[in-house]
Amino acid sequence: MNFILFDEPHIRTALLPLTFTRPVAQIRIGIVTIADKWRHFLRAPVSFLTEDYLQGKFPVEPNADNLYVNGAVCPDAAVAETAIQLKPGESLLADSRLIAFRTRSTLNSPAEIVSFENAKPRLYHQPLTILTALSDIFTMNGAQIRADFAWLTADRACQPISDAHTIIYNPAGVFLEKGSKTRASVLNAEKGPIYIGANADIQEGSLIRGPFAIGEGSVVAMGAKMRGDITVGPFCKVGGEVSNSVIFGYSSKGHEGYLGNSVIGEWCNLGADTNTSNLKNDYATVKQWSYAEHRLKDTGRQFVGLVMGDHSKAGINTMFNTGTVVGVNANVFGGDFPPKFVPSFTWGGAAGLDIYRLDKALEVMGRVLQRRNLPLPETDRALMTHLFELTHGHKKPIGFGR
Repeated sequence: MNFILFDEPHIRTALLPLTFTRPVAQIRIGIVTIADKWRHFLRAPVSFLTEDYLQGKFPVEPNADNLYVNGAVCPDAAVAETAIQLKPGESLLADSRLIAFRTRSTLNSPAEIVSFENAKPRLYHQPLTILTALSDIFTMNGAQIRADFAWLTADRACQPISDAHTIIYNPAGVFLEKGSKTRASVLNAEKGPIYIGANADIQEGSLIRGPFAIGEGSVVAMGAKMRGDITVGPFCKVGGEVSNSVIFGYSSKGHEGYLGNSVIGEWCNLGADTNTSNLKNDYATVKQWSYAEHRLKDTGRQFVGLVMGDHSKAGINTMFNTGTVVGVNANVFGGDFPPKFVPSFTWGGAAGLDIYRLDKALEVMGRVLQRRNLPLPETDRALMTHLFELTHGHKKPIGFGR
């Protein structure tokens, strides 16, 4: 059987701008991405059925017997085993949502999945974790760290902590991969596990509460305060004060400043003393930009911070209001609060936004990757060119005006 993770179109739109540059299943929540979870529980490789312009980077690989799985579902052993047991022509539904279906047909677009929703349906009644909104990524993150920690560390030995000046509360809840190190830090796993990836560096004076996960090669800067329910992806640098947030990978928040109830994509940078508001002064629920409705929409949540798409940047002392959404390849700077919605490929802040030229954006992307000794792939150039046209190629560009 061949395994393909599909984007449910409604969910993909709800998860923009993060899904502008990746399939839904490539979102990081918990310690790893959703796709990594499926690979583990299916015990097999996966490919992706996503938007056409993403297929160059994330190709679909069908064969004669395909199990298509909803890429927004964070799996456990039970749902994976149930999906595997489907016979050709059968589908798996939970509360009328399509979870999986098995077919000998080849699908070319996520829009085609609709025809399989009621094909010999089996109903799934056990609890499921499904991402349907941006805020789900940080609200469900602590539980997903706990779940991932259980299977990632099962029957494995933790690298010993040799630093005599690091204090650990609940050592059974702390796991260090090979090459990681801590120096004069406090690791408190009493309320949730702490996972430290290979070659990660927890620098002096760091205070870390679980649930907390940090990926390979990442750094927690000196004196940082990590307040729990936090995921830091691979090759990141994080400092200052962070609470209930997810940073996907290759991004930096290396200085003082507060990040709370937020999701930061890949290759982002938050300048020194960048701060996010995650609670309104009147304690009301927070409105956030909806790409589906092209307006600010009430999230129904009291705590919502910043969502930032890939390759976006914030200058020093940037202040982000509650529920701010920043698209892909945006550059935010200047005094006062920038708009609560900053479209992709824009440049500026409270004083106004201008179009960020595609050639300049690609030039900066190349420099950023070069610092990590990585080339800028042609697939990324094509992807960004498509997104630029999507944002600014219309008579009324997406996100400008209402």
